[in-house]
Amino acid sequence: MKSKVLLSVIAFSASSAFSALPPRPTAGGDWPSYRGPNGDGTTPADFGKVWDTAGPKQVWKADTAKGFSSITVSGGIASTLVTRDLEGSPAEHVVAFDSSTGKELWAQPLKLAKYDGGGDDGTGDNKGGDGPRSTPTISGDNLYVYGSNLDLYCFDAKSGKKVWDKDIPKEFGGKNIRWQNAISPLIEGEFVIVSGGGAGAAFIALDKATGSLKWKSGDDTITHATPAAATIHGTRQIIFFAKSGLVALTPADGKELWRQEYKFNISTAASPVVFEDVVYCSAGYGVGGGAYKIEKKGSAWSSTELWRKEGNDVANHWSTPVIKDGYLYGMFQFKNYGEGPVKCVDIRTGEVKWEQKGFGPGNVILSGDRILALSDKGELILFSAKPDAYKELARADVLDGKCWSTPTLANGLIFARSTKQAAAFQIGK
Repeated sequence: MKSKVLLSVIAFSASSAFSALPPRPTAGGDWPSYRGPNGDGTTPADFGKVWDTAGPKQVWKADTAKGFSSITVSGGIASTLVTRDLEGSPAEHVVAFDSSTGKELWAQPLKLAKYDGGGDDGTGDNKGGDGPRSTPTISGDNLYVYGSNLDLYCFDAKSGKKVWDKDIPKEFGGKNIRWQNAISPLIEGEFVIVSGGGAGAAFIALDKATGSLKWKSGDDTITHATPAAATIHGTRQIIFFAKSGLVALTPADGKELWRQEYKFNISTAASPVVFEDVVYCSAGYGVGGGAYKIEKKGSAWSSTELWRKEGNDVANHWSTPVIKDGYLYGMFQFKNYGEGPVKCVDIRTGEVKWEQKGFGPGNVILSGDRILALSDKGELILFSAKPDAYKELARADVLDGKCWSTPTLANGLIFARSTKQAAAFQIGK
């Protein structure tokens, strides 16, 4: 098996320390977490005018050796994970850049980089090499990192000083999975939420300021999919995509609201996608995609299958699609490197409305009625989020190396990352 990157619900009471409202976009157009300010690949910020044939103007470029971590941006800091030498051995590092200039502000080592079954030479059909897959999360003055070895850290975002850390296998009986962890930390209220503990601690919420345990629950086995926060029927919930399927919990206490069995084979890496009362999930290795209607009657929750398609026609390997007016847009493909298509899929029926080749297993984000894609060969592609037909607005080749990360839009800049480089591009005035 040659592919090894894998990348990768909450009821509140009146007395809860949480707000019942959805997360608010960060002021200033930041992108503080994997998949953006709302955790769903969308942003209220604007991509700006369509660039000409010269492409968007490069503001800065920096070396980012090995890995598939995306870039998060908040408070003037752009952060990602890379592999660097530590006393003669490769180790994962979290790096913070000045988001305006690309100047490296600080870097901190995590644990040694040890991956099974991948290899670092980038040979084979995927030609991606190996490296960290998780993405840092920035919240307030702190930056949170969940390493490949299930090692969770909180750093001061400006200085890089470690505030606290947790060894999930040691403290919660966690056991890593094939190709190691790819989950990014999820901030909800005053909690940082991850999965990866052992019996009774599959899902874990810690105080984001101190690292103290707030709750733990579940006996499920983790996958490489980062959990998604959403509001369904007025109830906030965290949806984990575990080996057993979808599991929705309340963030205040980890109480299970509902679950939906779903097939697992080799790996699950794309996050769940929520539209109104429908939850979509998908995986590669022949598993395919499906959508489920979530209902609530009194205090009882239930999940009913709307449709299910096995195979690779409606399948996301690690590329989580975005949703616009009930239509999914993203890389629906499996190991179709370089030329794999982007597709538009009706979330309620599974019908493919259109597809366009030439993307590979990259990733997409959404702003208004336009989508920005980062292809796996380093192209930024802007196209319309319309179900009638594919309409490309602009395309530019901007990075060397393999791009299996998600692009970022923050404060008038597009940020993109490959296995070799990170860069920022001007899109506005």
